[in-house]
Amino acid sequence: MRGPHNIIRLIRTGATLERTGAMKVIMDAFDAGPLLRGVVRGIVWPFQWLGYKGDPTAPPAPRALTALGPAYIKFGQILSTRPDVVGDDLAVQLRVLQDKLPPFSIAEAKAEVQRELGVSVETVFSSFSEPVAAASLAQVHKATLIETGESVAVKILRPGIERAFGRDIDAFYFAARMIEVLSPASRRLHPMEVITHFEGVVMGELDLRLESAAAAEFQANTVKDEKFKVPSIRWHLSSRRVMTLDWVEGIGAGDNAALDAAGVDRPALAARILQLFLNHALRDGYFHGDMHQGNLKVAPDGTVIAYDFGIMGRIDEYTRRVYAEILFGFIRRDYQRVAEVHFEAGYVPAHMNVDDFARALRAVGEPIFGMDASRISMARLLAYLFEVTERFGMETRTELIHLQRTMVVVEGVARSLDPHMNIWQVAQPIVTDYVSKSIGPRALLNDLRKTALVLARFGPQLPRLAEEALIRLNNPPPPPRPQRRRARLAWMALGGVIVGAAWFIQGLV
Repeated sequence: MRGPHNIIRLIRTGATLERTGAMKVIMDAFDAGPLLRGVVRGIVWPFQWLGYKGDPTAPPAPRALTALGPAYIKFGQILSTRPDVVGDDLAVQLRVLQDKLPPFSIAEAKAEVQRELGVSVETVFSSFSEPVAAASLAQVHKATLIETGESVAVKILRPGIERAFGRDIDAFYFAARMIEVLSPASRRLHPMEVITHFEGVVMGELDLRLESAAAAEFQANTVKDEKFKVPSIRWHLSSRRVMTLDWVEGIGAGDNAALDAAGVDRPALAARILQLFLNHALRDGYFHGDMHQGNLKVAPDGTVIAYDFGIMGRIDEYTRRVYAEILFGFIRRDYQRVAEVHFEAGYVPAHMNVDDFARALRAVGEPIFGMDASRISMARLLAYLFEVTERFGMETRTELIHLQRTMVVVEGVARSLDPHMNIWQVAQPIVTDYVSKSIGPRALLNDLRKTALVLARFGPQLPRLAEEALIRLNNPPPPPRPQRRRARLAWMALGGVIVGAAWFIQGLV
């Protein structure tokens, strides 16, 4: 990590926010006090000349984040789904970061197809449109196959995106290290591990072969899901920087006016999107990890169409059961059981008091029940939940970061469709069904069946393993040398080296 380079990069970040006017917008959105505003402005104002100018025609926040680079754009995409956290005005501004960024030229796109696929665009496609969507890492063109006449979507990575993203990640690592050094209390959140996780996820998104494989697996898992569709991959026209898949028409999930005009039941659509995500996470352990409005379309019959499979999440079966039992406990308002599950899974240190933790969880959960979403301040709720986790010494679990982040994004999408949706009421049937199948007699029998299959697979090796164990039991290895003698010999050897070096130096003098 290049320290001086990253210091300049972080200063330029603050300077860009100040120069574009985004700093004030962000401070207003988070209702920052005068002291914080004064301190931040005092630090960044003298350096604002270092900030990027950006596109003067764009709103302040998208203007700043677009100028700063792809990693910052990704951050803005997440915030765009949380109007309850950042406010409606800022959320609307940030929504253009999802698929309305400045595109690169069609000539560059065709050249990239030529390099990656080894054939010219004119050889494969009878038509190849201007960009129909441009996001932080790639853009999409609509094309028609010469061979079949079918419409397809061609996704192409931005030129030089790998280098640009690497520069941003380098600065993030530096910032995480400074946070750990300057704020020891933050170490329980593992800032460095969080950035490492984020880097791994997005670097995977920069290889479209992996995205093609993820789309194929996701399609196989969800093929029976009612009113949910994953476009098929055209493998012979896909590579590391180019991906081709079926074209499917639909209305953007963020275009409420168009959805209303098409007669789509938005509250029902909001509930279905949230329930689909929970089904994929709990049932399959494999879920779309970037389900913002820009990656979802709605067909005329209400079918949800998913795109952009560069970021996918996977959780093992044990973690799924723990997560489901925690959700189930919240739904039943059984905070004692929720607290016990946290302790059983090792999420909370054993020396903490389970009753005190249950009482703290009740303070988090109770405001949700009996209230519609418009009356709940998610920002205050998250702030209090963070305070609870800090008080009870809970450490960040990197394997759950992606699940938690996606849950926040999906809830934001659903709330943008139905501001009065209650996440717990919508989640109840899915979580209850999963718990009934994964916890209880049926689940125990399934676990025993899986155990028997594993033992059967190793059956031919069991006699050999038993014989080796008996041989080791009857012929124990010789006891190791006493540690004290080994240490004494090491010190004698070191002393000999020092004396020899002293004599050698004296002889040179």
